[in-house]
Amino acid sequence: VNNIVLAQFLGICPFLGVSNKLSTATGMAAAVCFVITLATIVTYLLNAYLLIPLNLTFLQTILFILVIAALVQMVEIVLKKTSPALYQALGIYLPLITTNCTVLGVAITVVTKQFTFGLPSHMLNLGEATVYAFATAVGYGLAMVLFAGLREHLALNNVPKAFKGIPIALITVSILAMAFMGFSGLV
Repeated sequence: VNNIVLAQFLGICPFLGVSNKLSTATGMAAAVCFVITLATIVTYLLNAYLLIPLNLTFLQTILFILVIAALVQMVEIVLKKTSPALYQALGIYLPLITTNCTVLGVAITVVTKQFTFGLPSHMLNLGEATVYAFATAVGYGLAMVLFAGLREHLALNNVPKAFKGIPIALITVSILAMAFMGFSGLV
């Protein structure tokens, strides 16, 4: 319901740029899911065991950007050596994820998100953070795959010249966002 791209508007650039074909959108969605989950675990641990104890929380954003960039590079190197098939499938999308603000947005949201269930507020624990990150990434992937299917369908239709390309994509994504908002009473 509160999709990271449709409700919070994070990751719009790769969302619009990679969603022309269903196959590329699916590959990007899988890569984003993997990197968001892994980056959230690493940034959570760094925040909980390094930044908070040393009272350096003002360095969160800089450290998280560096960690995400380094993590994506390490994942790319490890995949290239250990699993060439998976590297071929995800390899072209991994460098794009370094600049995807969704990864940074989820990492920052996880360390600042607090829940109150009638109890005092507390930071998410590692399990909750991992589930939140994975679910957010799956939601991003779902929206991207749905949008790619819609764009492939639009390519087959007669769209007025003024609306071809990005204009019709923005109109379509706004309708998709309103459709997702319709589920807000169910969950």
